[in-house]
Order: sequence, then structure tokens, then C-alpha cells
Amino acid sequence: MSGRAPEGATRATAPFSAHEWLIAWRFLRARRAEGGVSAIVWYALAGIALAVGTLIVVMAVMVGFREEFTSRVLGAEGHVSVYPVTRWENGRAERALRDAGALAARIARIEGVTHVAPVVEAQLLASHGQRNAGVIARGMRLEDLRALPWIARPEAAAGALDDVTGKSVAIGEGVARELGVRVGDELALILPNGLATPFGLAPKQGIFRVAYIFRIGRADVDRTRLYMPLETAQDFFNRGDAADLIEAQVARPHELGSRKAPGALDGAIQAAVGAEGVVWTWKDANGAFLSALDMERATMFMILSMVVLIAALNIVSGLVMLVRNKRRDIGVLRTIGLSQGAVMRVFFLCGAGVGVAGTAIGVALGVLFVIYIDPIFDLVNGALGGGVWDPQVRVLSRFPAELRLWDVSRAAGLALTLSFLVTLGPARRAARLDPVEALRDE
Repeated sequence: MSGRAPEGATRATAPFSAHEWLIAWRFLRARRAEGGVSAIVWYALAGIALAVGTLIVVMAVMVGFREEFTSRVLGAEGHVSVYPVTRWENGRAERALRDAGALAARIARIEGVTHVAPVVEAQLLASHGQRNAGVIARGMRLEDLRALPWIARPEAAAGALDDVTGKSVAIGEGVARELGVRVGDELALILPNGLATPFGLAPKQGIFRVAYIFRIGRADVDRTRLYMPLETAQDFFNRGDAADLIEAQVARPHELGSRKAPGALDGAIQAAVGAEGVVWTWKDANGAFLSALDMERATMFMILSMVVLIAALNIVSGLVMLVRNKRRDIGVLRTIGLSQGAVMRVFFLCGAGVGVAGTAIGVALGVLFVIYIDPIFDLVNGALGGGVWDPQVRVLSRFPAELRLWDVSRAAGLALTLSFLVTLGPARRAARLDPVEALRDE
């Protein structure tokens, strides 16, 4: 018995063979007068490109916001704060760490803790000439201030941090602007209820010289923060040798937990502190804001995913029109031996090609927009007369954006998946077209 196929039998070909790609390319390339791709498909390509580009830009901005905010939080304050528990002495509530030096030494011995600083803190009224401003004054040692990256190396600075000694202070740029002071000027600091008199407590006042002005780009710090030497603050705030809190910096701040879900390191710090204080991490202090950013990022991805889906659905309309225009060609191809599967693959390649091209263009546009977001934003800000970005309202002083391969891959993968899925319906419809009916209609 001969193993040869009968003469005239259709020989099966591998899926997505060269001739299927060639036919799909000719269909896409054909002019509209020849029954080629309708304008709807080009709209679909443009829609997918814009949707993917927008999704990449939004995700990059959301990530940039979170990372920039986290960086400035971790660089301007301690990662872990230890606050004293309230004690009652002689009928008065006492909140101070009396043996702060020994407690700080115990915390410093914990593996993973890189720096420990005792801090005294109070709310003061700063005055210069006819101007006044409320400030949060912190007393810290000079070496502890140098350990804060955004204080030692801020966005902009005037004066020298090493000059913050004795009766000299460091202030945020917002405080300096509100008071109208420069480096070398003197300002008066007033501590309410800081001086005991026979008639009760009275305000306590001191004159200090401005030695250092910094801008870290966080409006809540730049507009309110004032630093002075620890010994000077303890004397001015009537703290003696006590501290109001202890701040610790750790090697891996992102591994810290919160009060609801403590991590290993902050748990070890709490064990070292014992009943003397309460541990409060940077996640506790900023958890609500960070959670809101994460929720907003997830929500924006879902919303923009629907935009990508709507753009991909335009491929369906375009392919339906293409199938209608190519009925005669489909009939001829089926008559000369092209199988149903091959016809389906041809039109799948047409729709998928539009999706791939739109996704590639969208990825390029999104990445380029993020890379050049600063000059683009400056151009928009200038065109609108400035004031589009107010740091006092938006906390940060610049418009952040950070590209991540995962986000770009998610956006591209989403667009490609939706494009491939919506293409299956029209492609299957084209494959099921009866060639006899197609040629009879012609």
C-alpha cells in the first residue's frame, strides 16, 4: 500500500506559516478603496497607544510620589521613635525620659540600629521684627543632625550646619521666609508657660542667631521646623538632663513594622525599652498617607485598564469591517485550499498586529514622557502662568516620577492580552464564512 497522499489532497501546514503572515500583511496594507483596513482600526491603534502611554505615566508618577515622600520622611527624621510613658509625680503628669543616655545605649546595641539620638521638643513662638511664626523646636546634638541626610544635605541651604552651636539655630526655608530672616540675623524664641513666677507661669524668651537655613522639599518640615543644640534646648525648655524622646535610625527601615503588625527589629527595640517607653515607627506616623497612596495607585490602574479595554474593543469594529470587505478574498482563499484555521489565524494576526503596534508605540510614548517629565512640566507650568504645582499644598517641592520595569511590563501585558482576546471573535467569524456563499454574493 502506498504511503503517498492522494493527488489533489490539501497538505497541512504549520500554524502561523509564512504565507499566513504574508496574507495578513497584505490585508492590513491594502488601501481602503481595495477593501483594506478601515479608519476604525487606525483609531484603535491610536487609542491603545494613548491608553498604554497614559497608564505607564500614571503608574510612574504614583510610584515616584511614594518613593519621594518616603525618602524625605526617612531622611529628615528618625526611623523609630521611643516616647516615654506618662508617670504621675506629686499629682503632676510627667512625660520625660530621665535616663535617656542609658536607654539610648541599650537601643544602640541592637543589631540593625545604626544611630541613636536623644531629642527634646517643644512648640515655640518665633519672632523677628513685626513678624511671628509658630515653630516646632527640636534640641539635638550636632552629630545627630549630621546623621539626618536631608538636613545635612538638603535641596538648598544657606550657612553651615556646623555653626549650630550655643545660641545658634537652624530653621526651615519656610520659617525664614515667613519671618524675613537670613543667616546671621537674630530672632526671639518664646516658650509659653516656661518661666515660674510668684504669680504663676509666664512666657520665657531667648534671643538666638540663625546659623543655617535648609530646604528639604517637605512643606510640613520647611515651614515649621527649628533645630538647636541639645544642651541649649534642655536649658531653655527646663528639661534638665531629660529627653522628650529617643530617635533611632536603622539599616533597613522598610522592614520595620507598625503597632498593628510589629516587625522583628522594632519588637527588639520595644523589648529593650521595656515599660519605660513606647515604640513608634515611621510607618505608624505616615501609615495613613502611604496606605492612601497605595489604594489610589491600585484604583488608577483599574480605571485606566478599562480605558485600555475600550481602546482594544475598537479592534473588533475594525476587523468586522475588514472581514466584510474581504468576503470575496476569503472565498477565493478557501476555494484554493486555505483551511478554516488558517483563515482564523490570518485575521487574528491582523488584529494582534494592531494591538502589538499600538502597545509598542504606547510604551515608547509613556517611557519618553516620564524621562522628560520635568521639561514637559515646566513647559506646561509656564504656559499656564505658573502656580500649577504648589508645594505648600502638595507637600513635595517637585513633580516626582519613577519608571519601574514591572509597571511597564504590566501595562504592555494588559494591552497585548486584551488585544489578543478581542481579536478572537471576528477571526472566528471570518473562518466560519462559507466560501460558496461569499463568492455567490460577489
